[in-house]
Amino acid sequence: MARRRKGRPVNGVLLVDKPLGFTSNALLQKVRWLYQAQKGGHTGALDPLATGLLPICFGEATKFTQFLLDADKRYLTTGLLGIATDTLDAEGQVVAREAVPELSAHQIEAVLKDHFVGPIEQIPPMYSALKRDGKKLYELARAGIEVELTARPVTIFENRLIDWSSPELSLEVKCSKGTYIRTLVADIGAALGTVAHVNALRRTEHGQFNIAQAISLEALIALQERSAIEEMDGLLISIDQLLIDLPPIQLTADRAKYFSNGNDVQTDHGPGQARVYGPDQEFLGVGQVSDLGRLQPERLIARPDA
Repeated sequence: MARRRKGRPVNGVLLVDKPLGFTSNALLQKVRWLYQAQKGGHTGALDPLATGLLPICFGEATKFTQFLLDADKRYLTTGLLGIATDTLDAEGQVVAREAVPELSAHQIEAVLKDHFVGPIEQIPPMYSALKRDGKKLYELARAGIEVELTARPVTIFENRLIDWSSPELSLEVKCSKGTYIRTLVADIGAALGTVAHVNALRRTEHGQFNIAQAISLEALIALQERSAIEEMDGLLISIDQLLIDLPPIQLTADRAKYFSNGNDVQTDHGPGQARVYGPDQEFLGVGQVSDLGRLQPERLIARPDA
């Protein structure tokens, strides 16, 4: 007999403003406990040094986290020129110090425009959760093991200088998935003729979601302490909001039942991926339409009557 999960069957997405010092997993476990949720997952880690928007998925929403993992993101960051650390941020050990050249804001903006906007390549930091031969890179780094890393393509959509007061520069960056802001700041430092590391980082956008929509951990704790469960549940975003960029398909009751049981159904919708609904706008999951008009289930919401 399968063991029943402890907790409530909570389903939906919560937008949390991650506080300083928490790992993404520690925040996930704290928020899951506050909700007493049976199942939860986050959608893209933030370093303990970083704050800001972290979408947390509960229950059935965890089946669709990949859609946010692949999403573009926006950050505010402050880099300190003249000092390099082994982690490329303020949590690491200082490994180099160099003089900071006299630079104008105009000179920095020119470097950003010429070298750090559009498609670029980055070498991931050793202190990261990427894996090599089954081991996370930060585990290898802590063990003193160096491995050769390959540059990866990423895209910087926007890279705006907000403030320059030597030796600190502040940037607003919109970027593709897989971008390391720590690496970006270090590379900018090198292009400016010195070294650099991140000493502040805040995520302000994640896909279609904005930090203005997020709740602080303190506010969430306050709701839980006065047992405002309905108010807490009211903060949850519906699962299909993760997929708002996909076109919708609505099925009849009979076809919705077949689809939810894992079967192809016919549709007159064009080829491609889509979010699928049954009668009364009930969200069923994500499907893929073939060139022949067959809708194949990809990710399904569990339905008691399916």
